[in-house]
Amino acid sequence: MIYYLGLIGIAAFSITGVIAAGKKDMDIFSIVLLGVVTALGGGTLRDILLDVNPVFWIADLSYLWVSLLASILTFFLIRYVTHVLRLLLFIDAFGLALFTVLATEKTIGLGFTAPVAVLMGLITGIAGGMIRDLLTGRMPLLLGKEFYATPALLGAMVFSILTFYFPLHNLNRLCAITVIFIVRASAIQWGLYYPKWLTYHRKT
Repeated sequence: MIYYLGLIGIAAFSITGVIAAGKKDMDIFSIVLLGVVTALGGGTLRDILLDVNPVFWIADLSYLWVSLLASILTFFLIRYVTHVLRLLLFIDAFGLALFTVLATEKTIGLGFTAPVAVLMGLITGIAGGMIRDLLTGRMPLLLGKEFYATPALLGAMVFSILTFYFPLHNLNRLCAITVIFIVRASAIQWGLYYPKWLTYHRKT
């Protein structure tokens, strides 16, 4: 079940990448490439840093094919996809939650410490979106005041703490995914931001 949910998350990340690229009038090759990079970039960076061989999408090409297919379909159906953009934001939030927690779990399973696992979970969840924003010339969400990286960080920490006290418990993953999704979905729904006293304002 988690495997297929992961494929859905990959598709959602690809779609957001294509939508971002479409606003820059790129050609189909560039757009599809950006969709794939958005979907697979975070996990690829994680596996490179952890020296995991082969990288996850090379070990299982289903991730690559789903990303390619979602990107191509979105390119041709963009006028219809944009009508459900808000729904896609929530699917993207679920993908963020799922991949962050699975990456944290994978890193712990490889024998790394909790701080490393939290960092790898965070990188997996947000790196693809950062690459997407940088390549399309947008301000990365990570560098803004919106709750994007924060939910991933909280969820990865929750999973690491639960795993420390309750090793191999089936609810650890579910609890951490829920934390990330609720915080990120709340930010989408109600426009939650950090309070002003926690943001930097340059004096003019």
